[in-house]
Amino acid sequence: MPFHLHIKTHAILVLLCLFAQAFSGCKEGKAPEKPVVQETPARPPGCTGCHTDVRLDPSHDLACTTCHGGNQEGTTQEQAHAGLVVQPAHPDQMQKSCGTCHASQVAQTATSLHFTAATEVNAVRTAFGAQAPLGSLAEIPVHETITSPLDLADDLLRRRCLRCHVYTSGDNYPETVRGTGCAACHLAYTSGKMSGHGFSKSPTDSQCLHCHYGNFVGADYYGRFEHDFNQEYRTPYRTDTTETRPYGVEFHQLAPDIHQQKGMACIDCHSGAELMGGHGAAKGATPAITCLACHGWRKGQPLPLNNLQIEADRIVLITRLTGKKLMVPQPVHPAHRQYEKKAHCTVCHSQWSFNDQGTHLLRTENPDHPAWSRLSVQGSREVEEQLDNPTGQAPSLRDKITGTPSPSLWLKGYELRRWESPLIGVGVDGMLHIFRPILGLHLSMVDANKKVLFDNVGVEPEQQRYLPYTPHTVGKAGAFFSERLKPNLPIETKP
Repeated sequence: MPFHLHIKTHAILVLLCLFAQAFSGCKEGKAPEKPVVQETPARPPGCTGCHTDVRLDPSHDLACTTCHGGNQEGTTQEQAHAGLVVQPAHPDQMQKSCGTCHASQVAQTATSLHFTAATEVNAVRTAFGAQAPLGSLAEIPVHETITSPLDLADDLLRRRCLRCHVYTSGDNYPETVRGTGCAACHLAYTSGKMSGHGFSKSPTDSQCLHCHYGNFVGADYYGRFEHDFNQEYRTPYRTDTTETRPYGVEFHQLAPDIHQQKGMACIDCHSGAELMGGHGAAKGATPAITCLACHGWRKGQPLPLNNLQIEADRIVLITRLTGKKLMVPQPVHPAHRQYEKKAHCTVCHSQWSFNDQGTHLLRTENPDHPAWSRLSVQGSREVEEQLDNPTGQAPSLRDKITGTPSPSLWLKGYELRRWESPLIGVGVDGMLHIFRPILGLHLSMVDANKKVLFDNVGVEPEQQRYLPYTPHTVGKAGAFFSERLKPNLPIETKP
C-alpha cells in the first residue's frame, strides 16, 4: 500500500473510534455506569391493593372483610385469604352476611319458592310415588343405590335438573352464569362474568333470564323457543366456531309477549314482595298477580300493584326500571263478559305455548351409545364436555346442591318439540287453561355393565302428565279465538 494511503486509513480509524466513544458515553479511566433498577412499589394495604377493579354501590360501600371475611392486614395472598368466604350471599352464608343488615328480607326469602323450588320438586317427586311433600330442594334424599322410580327421580333432580336454583352459580354458558343466594338476582353478570360489584335493588330481565331460559316461563316473554337437541334440527348451520348458544341451546325467535314489546320488565308485574316472600302458600303471603287484577280493575277497587296510579278514572302503570307510563287497557269486547268465568285469559290471548312431548332421560355409565350420538347438545355444559371430549375416565355429574360428583351421566332427548296449537283443558277450578306436558317424563337407567335396571319409567295415567300453566306470550286474540273455546267448553243444556 502507498505510504500516503496508509496514513489516511489510520486517520479514519482513529476518528471512528473517537466518534464511537463520544456517543457511548465512555470516558477514559472510568467504569461503565450501572443500569438503574426500578423498585416495585409496595402493595397498598387492604383487599383493594390487589382487587383494584372492585367498585361498590353506595349502600354497600363496606370493607371487603365485612361480607367476605379474610384478613385485611395480610401482606400475602395466603394471609389475606385466611378465613375467606367466597360466596357470602350463598344460602348457607347469607344469614351471617346479608342477614346482618337485611334480617327480615333474608328470613322471608329463605322460604320463598325461588329459594326452595318446592313446587317443581314436589310435582316431580309426587308423580313418581312420593307420599309427603318436601319443604325445600335441599331435603331431596341422596341415594347410594337406586332401587325405585322415586330414587331415580331424586337422583335426576339433584344431579341433572336443579342447575338454576340459588345454591349454584348456574350452568357454564355465557348467559346462564350468575351469583348464588341473594346475588343470583341482585348482582349483575354478563357473558359469564360478574359485570360489577354493585348490588341492584331492582333486577333487570337479563338477571331473570339467567335462570328462566330454555322452554320455561320467562324465555317465552322474549319469544324464545329452544331448538330440538338433535343436530338435524338445530339450523342454521355455521361454518365458524363462534358461540351461538348463550343459553345452552339455539332458539327460534317467535313473537314476544305484548307486555315486553311495550317496555315492561319482569318486575313490573312480579314485585319483590311476591318473589322474595312467596305467594299463595304461606300465611300472609302476597297473592300472585293475575291478568284481571289490572285489566279488570274497576273504579273504587284497590290497586293491585304499587307501581300503578289512577289518572282520569283509569289506571296507569309506571315501569320500575325506566319510569315509562303505560295506560292499562280494559276489556271491551263482549267475549270477555261471556267467557271471563269460563276460561283463563291466556286461552284466547296466548300467541303460542311450550309443548314438548315425551321428555326422555337416561342415567348411564356408558354414554357412548350410538342412539344418543346425534344429541351432543344437551343443554348442560357439564354433560356436553364429557360427550365431546371423552377422557377415558368414568363419567360423572356433580350434585347441584352439595357439589359432590357421582358416577354416571344423565342424557336427555325429546320425542317432539312444538309451539303451535296450545293444549287446552279444564283445570281444578273448573275453568279452561292452557296445559303443557310438564310431567311427560320417561326415566331409564343402565349400569356399568350395560344392564338395564329401569326402562321408560313414566307417569301414569297419561292425563296426569299435563299440568296447567300461564304462557307469557300474550297478544291480541286472533279472529278464530272461539275455535279454542267451543270444542273444550262443556255443552250447556237447557233445564
